[in-house]
Amino acid sequence: MTIALGVLISGRGSNLGALLDAIGDGRLDASVRLVVSNKAGAGGLARAEAAGVATCVLPHGAYPSREAFDAAVVDALRAAGVELVVLAGFMRLVTPVLLDAFPHRVLNIHPALLPAFPGVDAQRQALDYGVRVTGCTVHFVDAGTDTGPILLQETEPVHEDDTPASLSARLLVKEHALLVRAVGLVASGRVRVEVSPQGGRARVSIAGPP
Repeated sequence: MTIALGVLISGRGSNLGALLDAIGDGRLDASVRLVVSNKAGAGGLARAEAAGVATCVLPHGAYPSREAFDAAVVDALRAAGVELVVLAGFMRLVTPVLLDAFPHRVLNIHPALLPAFPGVDAQRQALDYGVRVTGCTVHFVDAGTDTGPILLQETEPVHEDDTPASLSARLLVKEHALLVRAVGLVASGRVRVEVSPQGGRARVSIAGPP
């Protein structure tokens, strides 16, 4: 069954483009019902419009609080019939207003092997730390910063001459493929988020073959 996506962006929308390409060539059984941006000039809006996808601009500065902004986002996503929310370069921390509206149905892509290097500028963090291997992570979003249950990860070697720009470019290729795979897994119904009855960290289980 085709899953209805809502994609939140703030910039160029390259991960959105990867989803749209995968849907277009039949690799992903999903439809993007709505793209929401908090910035009117986000390049991803043009990508969405070129694909015939509805867009919505909600400038976060027009709202008195993060919660009020998220309430407007939730209203737009619900009106579009969205089932799964994907944060694709969305440069805003989300609140329980959004998370409670879509429980265990908000995904994020992060350019590091979480829990290492959360937050902004993860590639520079990795280089400054001197790691030999980094990667990217798709995780379900919770109230923390990049702390939610991990769904998928992919590794990438760090080269001696890497810069944040060169490392970012290679990771972006991995991000695109990983995000498409992650959304496909959720769409298949094989993914479960298991919450510990003792209040420990939630974990993701994937039924069937890897």
